[in-house]
Amino acid sequence: MRFALTIFLVWIALVAFGGTGWAQQTGPDLPPAKAQQFLELMKDPELKAWLEGKAVPPPEQNDPSVSDAVTQWGAALHSRVSALVAAFPRIPSELANAANVVSREVNAGQPGLVIGILVVLIAIGFGAEWLVRQALDHARKPVDDAAAGTALPDLICLLTFALASVGAFLAFDWMPLLRRIVVTLLVAFIAFRAVRIIARWIIPLTANGATPDQVAPMGTGGSALSFWLPRTSQIAGIFLFGWAVVSLMPALGFSNEVRALTAFLFGLAILAMAIEVVWRRPDRPASLVRRMLLTLCLVVLWLVWVAGLLGLLWLGILALVLPTAVRGAGNIAQALARRTRRAGAVGVILGVLIERGARAAVIAAAVAWLAYIWSIMAARVAGSAAAAIAVPGVLNAVVILLVADFLWQLSKRLIDYQLDLAGQAGGTAEEAARRARLRTLLPIFRNALAAFIAVVAVLTILSGLGVQVGPLIAGAGVFGVAVGFGSQTLVKDVLSGVFYMLDDAFRVGEYIQSGSYKGTVESFSLRSVRLRHHRGPVFTVPFGALGAVQNMSRDWVIEKMTIRLTYDSDVDLARKLIKKIGQDLAADPEFAADTIQPLKLQGIDNFGDFAIELKMKLMTKPGAQFSIKRRALMMIKKAFAENGIKIARPTVHVEGGASDAAAAAQQMIQMKEAADPAANQA
Repeated sequence: MRFALTIFLVWIALVAFGGTGWAQQTGPDLPPAKAQQFLELMKDPELKAWLEGKAVPPPEQNDPSVSDAVTQWGAALHSRVSALVAAFPRIPSELANAANVVSREVNAGQPGLVIGILVVLIAIGFGAEWLVRQALDHARKPVDDAAAGTALPDLICLLTFALASVGAFLAFDWMPLLRRIVVTLLVAFIAFRAVRIIARWIIPLTANGATPDQVAPMGTGGSALSFWLPRTSQIAGIFLFGWAVVSLMPALGFSNEVRALTAFLFGLAILAMAIEVVWRRPDRPASLVRRMLLTLCLVVLWLVWVAGLLGLLWLGILALVLPTAVRGAGNIAQALARRTRRAGAVGVILGVLIERGARAAVIAAAVAWLAYIWSIMAARVAGSAAAAIAVPGVLNAVVILLVADFLWQLSKRLIDYQLDLAGQAGGTAEEAARRARLRTLLPIFRNALAAFIAVVAVLTILSGLGVQVGPLIAGAGVFGVAVGFGSQTLVKDVLSGVFYMLDDAFRVGEYIQSGSYKGTVESFSLRSVRLRHHRGPVFTVPFGALGAVQNMSRDWVIEKMTIRLTYDSDVDLARKLIKKIGQDLAADPEFAADTIQPLKLQGIDNFGDFAIELKMKLMTKPGAQFSIKRRALMMIKKAFAENGIKIARPTVHVEGGASDAAAAAQQMIQMKEAADPAANQA
């Protein structure tokens, strides 16, 4: 940003000198009496008829070819250089003539009158500024130093200086030329001080966001402020003094050619300082090749300015400066946005407005200036219909892209902010459900919004370039219908996904099952859902293939368990023990938040061949039933063992001692175990 500011000042100076140096001087005003006679003569009907008869229609002009344009440009360049060379011998005589004009119409026979007036006015301005600064310092003493690092107090003091000095001078009557010289020099001095104040505030922000008195050192080159502030001040001083001199030269009798030579000399001085910055800048060391290329670019731009190619000149300047200027403006805006300390959605909107607004302002200013330069060039050249549409269309396209970028950044930041809030834990069940729904829908909405903004921006740009977008939209509709018929599966997937979202069938983070697919919902696209299985595999399932969805993560879940006791066990004691275990688990801080109804015995479910089957029930939040169930079974086993309650196992009672009977009993046991492995494990 600092380098871009320096180069920008360089070429603003060059083009300002060039624009003023080649301006045509206006002739003396026509006496009113002669003008009145001319108007009366033009009202004569005989003279009008005679002029109409003598009028010759202009010959038809064909569009100039490329060779004709090059020839005309070469002739204009040769004429320009010849005029500059011919102006060198006239410099001494024009200097002597200007000295006579100053002595006669400015100093009025009093040498040094202009300098004396300037000294007095500057003294008056500094005196008024000192009084205002004292008042500001006194007013800020009781307040915390909140305005540190800002340029506002210095700008207020500078405004006081300008009003006092310029006002004191304009309060008296002066000779016209003296008034013009003094006011021009005062304006240049005030602008120079304004550049120093703004540079002293901006340079630290681009360095590290500190205040001017807190700039960190940067290697052997000193601090950023100590390197850039003197060079910015020198370039601004040369530019503003050169502008004052060049703008006053016509009033002192200098010709346009001598005036242009003076502007080129000031431009050479600024060019030399810019090259020195390229080779000695400490904050971003560049390779030798890069420095040589930058130097060559600066020299070429100066030669392009001398050749009078303003359009090419400004294209080169913006190509060299604009990327760095946009990046620097964004950094400064971010530093300012951080100092606002706004939270919430308002802070997000304010940050986007400041950051993207600063970058858009820089780009818009560059586009506006290019539009102005190109309009001047188009006025000099026989225009064509294509050029008349293309140039405004390109400029409008830049503005449309800036608006689209701003809308996208604003919506994207707000959506990301809401997603961050939705990702936070805590709150009631309703709030958690709302956050899960936001995490599901906002990414889809963000993608759809990006596509919508891009399509609208492209269509608007094409319309500005003269392209008929109506047939394009109609053709896109026909093409969409054809694609819909040809890809019915894709349309089915997209529409199914829309209705799943409308029905709120599942959200990000929920565990669902559909046919052979089950897992936790990780993300969505327009046509599919991404499921993470609890063992790790990822399923990407099109919405059209889901069908009926079993959502296992909504509201509550009931876990039922079966336990088998021997026939001689005390069922009533077992019921009491299970109830006590359920109450203990519900009071446990680890499981209390997830328990809706504690574990309890529902009663005897069945009388089996070898055991009494008891049913238990537990109601918890989705996903918490597994850990509570495992802890409950461990506690039940321990409590039953301590109270003499036996968990049944399949047994066979065999009478007699024959070997065939023992083999049959063993075979029956194996068959029971194979038929009911859960009972065996219990």
